[in-house]
Amino acid sequence: MATKQKTLQDAFYETLKDVYYAERQSVRALKKSAKAAEHDELRQAFETHAEESANQVERLQQVFEIIGKPARGKTCEAMQGLTSEMEEDLEDFGDSPAADAVLAACAQAVEHYEIARYGTLKTWAIQLGYGDAAKLLDETLQEEKKTDQLLSEIAERINTEGSEADDDQAEKAAPRKGSKAKVA
Repeated sequence: MATKQKTLQDAFYETLKDVYYAERQSVRALKKSAKAAEHDELRQAFETHAEESANQVERLQQVFEIIGKPARGKTCEAMQGLTSEMEEDLEDFGDSPAADAVLAACAQAVEHYEIARYGTLKTWAIQLGYGDAAKLLDETLQEEKKTDQLLSEIAERINTEGSEADDDQAEKAAPRKGSKAKVA
């Protein structure tokens, strides 16, 4: 018996299930990141995007309706890897001045993954004649890009603040100009 050849329609549906799972995981990760963030602006960005992501999950449910398929997720290995990495980084850097910078970097990794997936889904929706789905996917794609840009701006400020703390620590540890450092 010959197996049915996979189509772009199949790829669209499988990727949609993957993103549906990933987006639901993202909501949880953003809430956890918001609790862990020290920097007020970063915490607010996480809280705002968690709400936005919850709306994105609803939008994905609408896309499933448009294509006449059940809204269900399939395990997204990429998102599991990204959230696992975030957990490790929180353990490693949780109490350090770099913690917020690391959180922002982890969040951007998630955003970049989502931007890639939503861009692909939007293109495929157009090719498959799902104009309404393409509009919904584009709306989410634009939100993900906006969040990525905001995280970049916040990260620049956090990284500057964090490196200033590093400079202060380095100054305390380094011998002052004019003093003779002991050489062993």
